[in-house]
Parts: sequence; structure tokens; C-alpha cells
Amino acid sequence: MTRFIKRMGKAKRIALVAHDNQKGELLEWVQYNRQNLSKHILYATGTTGRVLEEELGVEIHKLMSGPLGGDQQLGAKIAEGEVDVLIFFWDPLEPLPHDPDVKALLRIAVMYNIPIANNRASADFIFSSHLVDEEYEQVMIDFEAYKRRPLPDL
Repeated sequence: MTRFIKRMGKAKRIALVAHDNQKGELLEWVQYNRQNLSKHILYATGTTGRVLEEELGVEIHKLMSGPLGGDQQLGAKIAEGEVDVLIFFWDPLEPLPHDPDVKALLRIAVMYNIPIANNRASADFIFSSHLVDEEYEQVMIDFEAYKRRPLPDL
């Protein structure tokens, strides 16, 4: 597959998501990084977005709640190039009915080569990088050949 360069601007479009047992952890992390996050455009799934907006008083573009389709909405935004970074504090000990949606979201994030933080340590490492506040040349796979592939006989 061929590749191309996509430029991320200085202001990143950051998605913030947390499972119920991780919302407090994400809220603490966002409070700590509030000043840096305020330079960026923030998205969140429904409940997480409401909690963060109420507690921090910052604008959050809220999608539907994760189990109600928010994870899939977020995956679509990633595929459409509208999200640059995914911060997703998920609970590895809590099986959820929408686990397939979560797996699909993480798959899309990897496929479109965006940074993913799944816990506080990985979020800290991403946000301590100078690349967060600079333009970034993101190497992308060109999926045009895949889209033009011959269809199987039906």
C-alpha cells in the first residue's frame, strides 16, 4: 500500500472517552492538563463530555453516549480525519455490552495512525511531547487501492 503525509495543525482535535469506572481518573487528568487542553479542540462521548464540561467549564463537542453509538460516531470522525488524538481511559476488568464497539474504535484509531492513550501514564507521555503543540506530519496509508479492488462474484 502506498502512503502519504497528512499535516496535523498546532491545535489538535482530541477525543476524550472514559468507561464509568475511569471517569474520575480522566477528570483528574483533564484538570491537571486543563491549560494545555484549552489550546485544542475537544470531543467526548456523551456522559464523559457532560461530566468534563460541567466540572471544567470548557467547551466539549459531545457525541452520543458510548453504548448508544458514541464510540461508533467517534470512529467515524477518526475515519473522516476529524480527530487527531484519542484519549480513552478504559476499564480492563469490567466487561461491557458494547465491547465490540470499543474494539472497533481502537482498530480504527490504529488504522488511521492517530496517537492513542489508554491510561494516565500513556496520556502523560503523549502530552509531555513537544509534538502536541506543533504541526505534525502524520504518515497515512492510502486506502484508494483497497477501495478500487475488484469485487468478488456474488
